[in-house]
Amino acid sequence: MHEALTRAGRALRVVLLVALALLFLVPFYLLVRNGLASEADITAPTWTFFPHELHWSNLTAAFTDPDLPLARSLLNSAVIAVATTAGTVVLASMAGYGLARIPYRHASVVFYAILGTLMVPAAVTFVPSFVLVSTLGWISTLRGLVIPTLFSAFACFVFRQYFLGFPKELEDAARVDGLGYWRTYWRIVVPNTRPVFAAVGTIVFIGAWNSFLWPLVIGQDQSAWTVQVALSTFTTAQNLNLHELFVAAGVSIAPLVVVFLLLQRYIVAGVERSGIDD
Repeated sequence: MHEALTRAGRALRVVLLVALALLFLVPFYLLVRNGLASEADITAPTWTFFPHELHWSNLTAAFTDPDLPLARSLLNSAVIAVATTAGTVVLASMAGYGLARIPYRHASVVFYAILGTLMVPAAVTFVPSFVLVSTLGWISTLRGLVIPTLFSAFACFVFRQYFLGFPKELEDAARVDGLGYWRTYWRIVVPNTRPVFAAVGTIVFIGAWNSFLWPLVIGQDQSAWTVQVALSTFTTAQNLNLHELFVAAGVSIAPLVVVFLLLQRYIVAGVERSGIDD
């Protein structure tokens, strides 16, 4: 009896997981289905699982539309996301290592001050940040889009928690060999903490890629648009091309799907070993 209940429970979990997976895939199905359909198929009163004719030319139309700089906006998003990820990971990891390993009197005060910034709404710092960027002449530039977003209190917190659990024996051996904090960090700590770097990097990359409000305000020239800003033009267009909207949306999320699939195991490993729940 107990064995039968166990099997029934496992079968129920499998069915539930399959149902949730299919539900999760519905938006992706809609992007593909409507992206390859004609306007008539999308707005038809009767629904078909897939249109009778797949319009692959919709991909070309989305990339050649003069009102939608899709290719340039994808490049801008890629450059901004990569630069933001690299800068945030480097700065946050160094700050986290310093807070975890370098002893000084006010380390706790600095750490709690950093955590305190997590409670400050972004709307409070948005206007001062914009005024500063505008004063520096960084409107519609890569510097204005990237530099103000490099500080991440969350990333600093995750790195600090992770480094607190890093084996001190490895660092002690490095100091015996004459390495200081800086070289110990680069030669010993970084090569042995790749999971947390990959986890934080993935989270920062997704956030930078999906960022909308800051790129909308700073990237005022069309040449500085990110893909999210380019997609927003569909909401204000007088003539809405639905198939282009779905194609552009599908193309915009493709890099995120690839990054997540490649690095998802590092996200789990990094969070598990960061000590967040401690």
